[in-house]
Amino acid sequence: MPSYSLGIDIGGTFTDIVVYDHDTGRQWSRKVLTTHDDPARAVASGVAAMLSGGRLEPSRFTRVVHATTLFTNALIERTGAPTGLLTTAGFADTLEIGRERKYELYDLNLAKPEPLVERHRRLEVAERTKADGSVARRLDRKEVAARATELVKAGVTSIAVVFLHAYANPRHEADAAKLIAKRYPKIAVTASHEVAPEIREYERTSTTVVNAYMKPLAHRYLDVMARGLATLGIPAPLLLMCSSGGLTHIAEAQRTPVQMLESGPAAGALAAAFFGRADSGGNLLAFDMGGTTAKLSLVDGGEPLTAYSFEAARQKRFIEGSGLPIRISTIELIEIGAGGGSIAEVSEIGLLKVGPRSAGSQPGPASYSLGGTEATVTDADFLLGYLNPAYFAGGEVKVDMDAARAAIGRLAQRVGLSQTQVAWGIHDIVNENMASAARVHIAERGRDPRGYALLSTGGAGPVHAYGVARKLGLERVICPPSAGVASALGLLVAPARVDRVATVGIRLDRGSGAALEAAFRRLEDEARAVMADTGLKLETATVRRLADGRFMGQGFDLVVALPDGPYDGGEATRRQLQAAFEGAYREKFSLTPPEVPVEFINIRVAVRAPVAGGEIAIERPRERAAGNPVKGRRPAYFPEAGGFVETTVYDRYRLVAGDDLTGPAVVEEEGSTLVVGPGATARVAPSGNLMVTLP
Repeated sequence: MPSYSLGIDIGGTFTDIVVYDHDTGRQWSRKVLTTHDDPARAVASGVAAMLSGGRLEPSRFTRVVHATTLFTNALIERTGAPTGLLTTAGFADTLEIGRERKYELYDLNLAKPEPLVERHRRLEVAERTKADGSVARRLDRKEVAARATELVKAGVTSIAVVFLHAYANPRHEADAAKLIAKRYPKIAVTASHEVAPEIREYERTSTTVVNAYMKPLAHRYLDVMARGLATLGIPAPLLLMCSSGGLTHIAEAQRTPVQMLESGPAAGALAAAFFGRADSGGNLLAFDMGGTTAKLSLVDGGEPLTAYSFEAARQKRFIEGSGLPIRISTIELIEIGAGGGSIAEVSEIGLLKVGPRSAGSQPGPASYSLGGTEATVTDADFLLGYLNPAYFAGGEVKVDMDAARAAIGRLAQRVGLSQTQVAWGIHDIVNENMASAARVHIAERGRDPRGYALLSTGGAGPVHAYGVARKLGLERVICPPSAGVASALGLLVAPARVDRVATVGIRLDRGSGAALEAAFRRLEDEARAVMADTGLKLETATVRRLADGRFMGQGFDLVVALPDGPYDGGEATRRQLQAAFEGAYREKFSLTPPEVPVEFINIRVAVRAPVAGGEIAIERPRERAAGNPVKGRRPAYFPEAGGFVETTVYDRYRLVAGDDLTGPAVVEEEGSTLVVGPGATARVAPSGNLMVTLP
């Protein structure tokens, strides 16, 4: 009997749904417009349609994996829960003070992100724990109860508890959180030691508040999603993608929804690493462009890079320090407002600009005929001949070309250009926006882009990959099968993963190997306990140890991978740890200071385990299907070839390994369209990937 896995990725414009048959390797996919008022509604209707259309038995589903941008959008749009903050006396203004650092030094009108908790909802209680974990002033429980009552009367539905130095001794926080939960069981409570148990008060407070802000939303949404799948007769448990690229169970996601902020982009990076492994040598620039945003991430040696903090809701998109700091493990990527729904407009000085505003799925691009009237990237791509109006999103969206021409025409009148010139301008500007972001992302990591292949995914990614690669000077573009729903497929190859962090403050020159080992063991035991709740066999788990290290006297930390334990208190262990840190430090900064002790501020563990059915192999046809792979020809716009030229259109489902294509060409499948420019060639690899070589 067949067994199926279901992947669900909710984006700003489209919701992607993929079903994979583990017995045959067969795959079904569907793109439906996201229903922003109730995202679960689009999922339920899309899954129901796939069950009916594919005649799939719901009881045969063994795994359901989900990623969503819902929590990120709630943070950006400030639609989370009314939240209160309970903190140590004297620290109610930590969120506003932040770091005394201007992200733009000479801007007199600098806009800092507004705190998620208003000042009247930030209350203090008498208590004090020292940095070494000793108690200077005991917690006043009566005051905690009184302050909680004040916050509830002020209308909060979620409370963040952040006490000074709780990472060193969480007892006061735990007692306060327990008291509030007992007195007000309907109020969501988040304690900082459960979310970000590490030093630096501002970052710890910010992360805890963000978690509290999203917690009621996460509880409601994930409950509705789980019930909806159960109503369809699907018995499999719901697993959630974390920002780190790993999976967790629903209870953990509801407890710490901050871990899911970058779940959708993380799935795209995993998909790129998976599909590009056979054809790239492991070095990829993963380019995922959907309807609302584009995501770019580096894959080195077959693995996406990982960061241990990031900023959400930045006031200035590319400027560090302009957003809300979040201390979680996340796949390292850059995200910009460049998608198929990005709106084109004329600036105050008469220049054409594109994004970051997006038409999303409601009202959508003008060509969707759902109420949108502003010109978007998708409208321009239709006019340029890249997209097929009769086959867009597999026919899921009915396209109105007259509406697209009218929207582009209104812009053309304002700037005094033809419709074709404006459409090309929109397409080229959004390509340059993405290429500029990629240049910054690559340069900041000291990489040379010429050593990378661009792997394109998302509904709009393959349409724009050729233009972006040309601007970056890349030689190769890789387009995997089912590129339009690759992020949903990425969910199905993700392992379970649990990350834990603790502040230790250990100097390596003082023989603290045994203490370090004990601290790592505690974290590993915590992580394994969470993983056991996911229902996985712990004997399959692997553990990676890391540390935030620095030379004594430095004001910053560098996260480095450490050798596997166990560590003892001997000199050999100390030299191993010292060498691991110094090697990583030299790789980043070229040299190390002489005779300076090394200090580990935080330690981290990442425990990973494969999920049953996590190995997928998309079956590709070994023999040509009936019919010609050439669907026809249509004019498409390539300025390097002089304008509109007759372009061959291919059916991707009829292409087999070894087929060669010469540009200009367009390759269509249900969820995406690949554009191959003049002078470029493409070949179908044995993996099923389309390998494009640029001129």
